[in-house]
Amino acid sequence: MACHLRSLGEAWQGRRDAVAGFDFDQGSPLRLGRKGGECNQAIGRSRGGRTTKIHALSDPRCRPVVFHLTPGQDADIAAAPDVLALAPDMCALLADKGYDGDDLRAQIVKRGAKPVIPNKSNRIRIHRFDKKAYRGRNVIERCFCRLKDFRRVATRYDKLARNFLSAVHVAAVVAYWLN
Repeated sequence: MACHLRSLGEAWQGRRDAVAGFDFDQGSPLRLGRKGGECNQAIGRSRGGRTTKIHALSDPRCRPVVFHLTPGQDADIAAAPDVLALAPDMCALLADKGYDGDDLRAQIVKRGAKPVIPNKSNRIRIHRFDKKAYRGRNVIERCFCRLKDFRRVATRYDKLARNFLSAVHVAAVVAYWLN
C-alpha cells in the first residue's frame, strides 16, 4: 500500500493542492491498525477529567478479593460479568444501583447467590431486595476508603494498567492481609 501511495505522491509532485503537502519521508508511519493508547490502559474521560474505575469485591471482613479496572466513562454494569467471573463462591452479592440489570441478576442467581441490589429510579419491573442486608454494603466503601489512604492508588501515577493494578494489589495486601 505504501508503494502505491508513494507513486501517487510522485505523480502529484510539484502541484500546489491538497496532495502536494503530503510528504512520505516525515511524520508518523502509515499504520493500518490503531495505536494502543488510553483506552487500552483503562484510562477514560469523565466529568472530573482522566480517570480509572476500580471494581472490587470484598468479603464480610472488609478484605478485597477481586479487582478489575475500567476506563472512567464506562458504566459499572459493563464490568460486572468480568468481576463475577473472578468471584469466589458466595451466598449473597451486595451492589449499588449502578449494577442493577436483569442479566446480571440472572447471572448472580445462576451462581447460587442472592442479589441484593436496589432498583434504579427508571426501572419498570421492580425487584424486591433486603434493605437490612443492604446496610452491609458499607464494607466495600470502607475497603475503598482504606485503599485510597495509599497515595499511589488515590492518584493514579502509573501509565500502564497492569502497573496500577499491581499497585492496588500491593496496597490491599499491606492494608488487609498482613495484619
